[in-house]
Amino acid sequence: MSVRLVLASGSRTRADMLRNAGVTLDVIPADVDERALEAPMLDAGATPAEIAMALAEAKALAVSRTQPGALVIGADQVLDLAGERFTKAASIADAGEQLRRLQGRTHALHSAVVTAREGAVVWSHLDTARLTVRPFSAAFLASYLAAMGDRVLGSVGCYQLEGLGAQLFERIEGDHFTVLGLPLLPLLSHLRDVGALTS
Repeated sequence: MSVRLVLASGSRTRADMLRNAGVTLDVIPADVDERALEAPMLDAGATPAEIAMALAEAKALAVSRTQPGALVIGADQVLDLAGERFTKAASIADAGEQLRRLQGRTHALHSAVVTAREGAVVWSHLDTARLTVRPFSAAFLASYLAAMGDRVLGSVGCYQLEGLGAQLFERIEGDHFTVLGLPLLPLLSHLRDVGALTS
């Protein structure tokens, strides 16, 4: 009996990663108020990695409750600069400020993935990549923001490593898929273990 897979995310990048790897799935973005979920965790001193896992879990659980029998994949990513959590920029000006703060420093990207079925967590995994942003000129930043436009608002850190954002970095340590927002290889292994993919 085949396992129906559902991705509880509106991220085109995550859906494309899975489909390019041969995974057949439906996409049903989770309706989760991320800021409301984060607030008490931040007050309690939760780490950025813990917040990433909690958000991924909340998304997987929310959709799994509405999709009987399906194995639901939830994922989230949090940018951590020396313990400070960054969220997606609200405007181009905000994106510029975030990138100025990241330049010349190393930050972590915590990518969490969770599967759930019938409102219960089945499996979870967290992976972290470390990225060092190079020092850059004001002219480069202006040209980068002009070329990217509103696309910088679509990802935490205001960069898309698979495109022009590669020019921002001097070093990346960690898994490429983790940087893109989904620890793909551990997830594929899990899907084989539960019979959702041929092993």
